[in-house]
Amino acid sequence: MPRLLVVHHTPTDNLVTIADAVLAGASHPDLDGGVDVRVVSPLDAGVDDVLAADGYLLGTPANFGYISGALKHFFDTVYDHVREETAKRPFSYWIHGGYDTTGAERAMQQITTGLGWSLVAEPLVFTGEITPEHLEAATELGGTVAATIAS
Repeated sequence: MPRLLVVHHTPTDNLVTIADAVLAGASHPDLDGGVDVRVVSPLDAGVDDVLAADGYLLGTPANFGYISGALKHFFDTVYDHVREETAKRPFSYWIHGGYDTTGAERAMQQITTGLGWSLVAEPLVFTGEITPEHLEAATELGGTVAATIAS
């Protein structure tokens, strides 16, 4: 069974709401249980988790114009050890910020480009209040990445 690794830093209720919607999409009944969705904190995720996965979903707040320190720690921990073996694997991500996501977006693009991962769904990136449309997009994001690795 294909495995989807979800690594996200969600220190607020708003971020938990987004992550829950992403996970609902990734575990959607239409997938018939065909994807093993594994959620691991960025401070706990390691090389073995990344190597064992067939695709990735990443989530972060935009903190001070950058990805969270926890997600940065994850990338620092695994990057050199997984880069070649995981190249071209499918992924996407979500970023939520209070007022600006530019630096966080740039960091995600640069790091995942360096890893050689293949973006398979438009990232969900937004600021401000979470709307029903954002949650619908988050659910679709999770479902799209999961369906990609299930096929």
